[in-house]
Amino acid sequence: MTRIELQPAQRDELETIENLMQFYVYDFSEWLPLKLGEHGLFNIQPKPGYWRNPATRPFLIKVDGELAGFVTVDDDIHVAGAEFNIGYFFVSRRFRGQGVAKFVVSALLRRLPGQWQIFHIDANQPARRFWACVMPDLLQEKFTTHQLTVDGYQCTLYRFESSPQQPPGLPS
Repeated sequence: MTRIELQPAQRDELETIENLMQFYVYDFSEWLPLKLGEHGLFNIQPKPGYWRNPATRPFLIKVDGELAGFVTVDDDIHVAGAEFNIGYFFVSRRFRGQGVAKFVVSALLRRLPGQWQIFHIDANQPARRFWACVMPDLLQEKFTTHQLTVDGYQCTLYRFESSPQQPPGLPS
């Protein structure tokens, strides 16, 4: 049986997340006009003060002890009343389609009960399909969707409240 873990990242692990951001941005370059720098790396600059913001919570994702990705929760809110937002979410291609991302979302919602927003850029078809399946499965239609533009890109935003109980759709 596969063991999936969501571990809070320690300060000395932020460099690991920033390294993984190259792969995150590489994936996004399929849908956004992101360019490689002259040294073959994407120019990645998290928002100023992102890691120092007390509301930013970085997590590492591990599968059977192996690094598989990362996720951050922050307070970059686009709808009134929300407390939590998934800022960045990356699962390595090797672990996609195995329930890892769904497990991570479920674990986050249990760990951080409250008012949430989660959004994706509509051009990102894999994210669009993932969230369209996961949201009803975990929240049983107890969410609303909103269309909005973020940084000039059309997005779909999900708004809901989570509780510390196990969301439906995943075994304990």
